[in-house]
Amino acid sequence: MTSTMKRLIHFLQLPWHDRLNCLHVVLVEFKTIAYYRLVFGKIGRKCRIYKPLLLANPRYVYIGDHTVVSQGVRVEAIVVDKNHPPCLRIGSNVNIEQNVHIICSSNLVIGNNVSISASCSISDTVHPFLDIEDTCKIGDRIDPISSPIEIGENTFIGFGCAILPNVHIGKRCIIGANSTVKHDIPDYCVVSGNPASIIMRYDFEKKIWN
Repeated sequence: MTSTMKRLIHFLQLPWHDRLNCLHVVLVEFKTIAYYRLVFGKIGRKCRIYKPLLLANPRYVYIGDHTVVSQGVRVEAIVVDKNHPPCLRIGSNVNIEQNVHIICSSNLVIGNNVSISASCSISDTVHPFLDIEDTCKIGDRIDPISSPIEIGENTFIGFGCAILPNVHIGKRCIIGANSTVKHDIPDYCVVSGNPASIIMRYDFEKKIWN
């Protein structure tokens, strides 16, 4: 029996609701291949892009293989200087859950195998406010100085977190729910709070979390 026949038999044995879910996944994968690969700078194999709330300048967004972007996500690449366009890189096997907001005006990198829970915000954009004579709305002001963000591989970001500009998060970190990350986080750390601080760190000599 061929692998295709085995998959078909397995599919037919599923409850009807699970069969509908499988068909929906296939449809989303097809739409990702047929449409989204034409609008992103790059999109890898076996990705699924569910219905986003907003995509702004997706040609500056590069996505690896097997990455899933869930419903209601906003992905914005903002062009401040045409000579230095933004670059948003999302690795392979990344899952970005519902209602996440990602803004990139300089350089934002999300490593492989990162999980981003629902309702998080990740922005490398700074809105200057000190000049009270400036009549431009603060939300429309963008600092041209680069404030890059990097999120290391295998990191998990909990529900409702905010990752602020000019932050480097190491690999295999856990960011607790509703945390605000304002400073760099080393590899193999668990952080929580507002602002986020280290509450545990892996000790390779003792092979335990302290």
